[in-house]
Amino acid sequence: MADGNDDKQRQLDGYRVGSEGSRLTTDQGVRVDDTDNSLSAGERGPTLLEDFHFREKITRFDHERIPERVVHARGAGAYGYFHLYESLAEYTVADFLCDTSARTPVFVRFSTVAGSRGSADTVRDVRGFATKFYTRQGNYDLVGNNMPVFFIQDGVKFPDFVHAVKPEPHNEIPQAQSAHDTFWDFVQLQPEIMHMVMWLMSDRAIPRSFRMMQGFGVHTFRLVNAEGRGTFVKFHWRPVLGTHSLVWDEVLRIQGNDPDFNRRDLWEAIERGAFPEWELGLQLVPEEDEHSFDFDLLDATKIIPEEIVPVRVIGRMVLDRNPDNFFAETEQVAFHTANVVPGIDFTNDPLLQARNFSYLDTQLIRLGGPNFAQIPVNRPIAPVNNDQRDGYNQQIIHRSRTSYAPNSISGGCPMSGVLSGDMEGVYRHYQERVDGNKIRKRSPSFEDHYSQATLFWNSMSSWEKRHIVEAFLFELGHVERRYIKEQVVQRLANVDAGLAGQVAAGLGVPAPAATTPNHGRTSPALSQANSPRDSIATRKIAFLVADAADLDRAGELRAALEEKGAVCEIVASHEGRVGPLPVDRQLSAVSSVLYDAVLLADGGELAENGHAVHFVREAFKHGKAIAALPDGQALLEAAALPGRQGVVGPETSGDEFAAAFAGVIADHRVFDRDVDAVAA
Repeated sequence: MADGNDDKQRQLDGYRVGSEGSRLTTDQGVRVDDTDNSLSAGERGPTLLEDFHFREKITRFDHERIPERVVHARGAGAYGYFHLYESLAEYTVADFLCDTSARTPVFVRFSTVAGSRGSADTVRDVRGFATKFYTRQGNYDLVGNNMPVFFIQDGVKFPDFVHAVKPEPHNEIPQAQSAHDTFWDFVQLQPEIMHMVMWLMSDRAIPRSFRMMQGFGVHTFRLVNAEGRGTFVKFHWRPVLGTHSLVWDEVLRIQGNDPDFNRRDLWEAIERGAFPEWELGLQLVPEEDEHSFDFDLLDATKIIPEEIVPVRVIGRMVLDRNPDNFFAETEQVAFHTANVVPGIDFTNDPLLQARNFSYLDTQLIRLGGPNFAQIPVNRPIAPVNNDQRDGYNQQIIHRSRTSYAPNSISGGCPMSGVLSGDMEGVYRHYQERVDGNKIRKRSPSFEDHYSQATLFWNSMSSWEKRHIVEAFLFELGHVERRYIKEQVVQRLANVDAGLAGQVAAGLGVPAPAATTPNHGRTSPALSQANSPRDSIATRKIAFLVADAADLDRAGELRAALEEKGAVCEIVASHEGRVGPLPVDRQLSAVSSVLYDAVLLADGGELAENGHAVHFVREAFKHGKAIAALPDGQALLEAAALPGRQGVVGPETSGDEFAAAFAGVIADHRVFDRDVDAVAA
């Protein structure tokens, strides 16, 4: 494996411990004879205070929880590496973006924003996509989301936004949802939020998998080259499997069937060796073009449409190792937007400036003080030398007699680049002239709050638009105050009259009298309908089988689909085996919402099984691929589906059957089905 890929794992090996063959001890290394009974005065007497093992054990238990993140509390993570396709030395001195021979270790944490640690994975929410690059020049954190814009323009509004979207303070309801009054009250009073709300109401807010989810750096950053020349940059992560989402009714049912759906999916894919992959793309803007757009590059509620500035793909990230311990690694990993390396710098984006303060501040309370960078998952692989000492949880034994600069006792070490005369590899801040009066006023270039929301709406396919309308109706249907619903509809009138009219009709509120004309512009890259659909790799397929079926044919089909990378599970009415096939899941213990497609091969036995019939109808309702071998005909008929769109029937010839089924699965969902009357 190429240079650097194992550096982080070798470092972590020094901290990994196992319990095999060990003997129980206290934290002080003293062997323990009994950990089931406290030391007491007689068999029924009081517990004695001198039982140091009991006191240590219960004290550690009482203190083992740390504060959860205020936002992004619910998360999952994995290790991997980043490999550069082409050198960007023309734009930056960041080593990991210049050396194509290196593989840079990474740790990635995916998360939801609004919910607590115990909330479900598949809620309607923004997803965090934070990547820690362990580069040879130090740690670089790309702390992004699965949506390229944000709710607010200035970080001073961040506490207001989070307080509004969190459960309401009087009853702590609802958990991990934006479908309540305080959030939509904030929306109707804060017009800059409308672009992000369009993304939130779209299918982007309910991804099929972390592995099928885009990531964005959100802000405009700056690359700086060896000559000190800056280039504006937007970061994009593109999943190799394509960008795909769930459907809302499916989401609601997954939350009951498997609240850990996305977390489990990531873990199991890595354990199977189906390593998730993303390509890193950049939008590069020369500094002289900063003001050439009809929006402000510093406005975090705006994108740069790819038709204006194409995304240049420059590298690939692979996640190939699960953490050994969730708390030690995924929970204690600490990201910070200001963790940058030479060649990457900030802009004057006011939201980014606020994040640069907030992330460090929050780690101090979560992780117990300023030494959180010494936690193994946070340690850089680059050497660390400075005069910072002491503090909670200091783990380094500093042998130097000095902790100040300049000094002569330690030979002036550790020396800065200026003192040593060695400026190679040091961090140089971008030289930018900044002046102005101290004011509390936003730039007029931040005042357009609707045109990109309209661009997003115009770019959606018909089924994506339908889902957005349904999302608004669900969310606003949970709002108690009628005036809030009316004001949100009025905001939507500035996005698109048709959208506002559909939502108004569904809510039974007046349609807006005044609307803003739709500018008609589109950006095809925004639609998931244009995502790649040429693979069934890692798609989960349920084989509904029974003893009377032609199991040889089912086995042949399973082998053909697994050869294409699909994950096939045998689902039967009982555990054990069905003929020669071992049963993976018992029918009553699973649901169709846990799968991407369904194959029927039951020999007629399941046609009278209500759970099996519901399984098929529910899969059809959610737009999933369905196929029936001749032995599945009875079950297919029992499901009484209102149409056969995306259903590969037994009339399809044997040679074409697998290819036809795989083709429908690769399309992800069949959205042109008429499912309103499907009772499932």
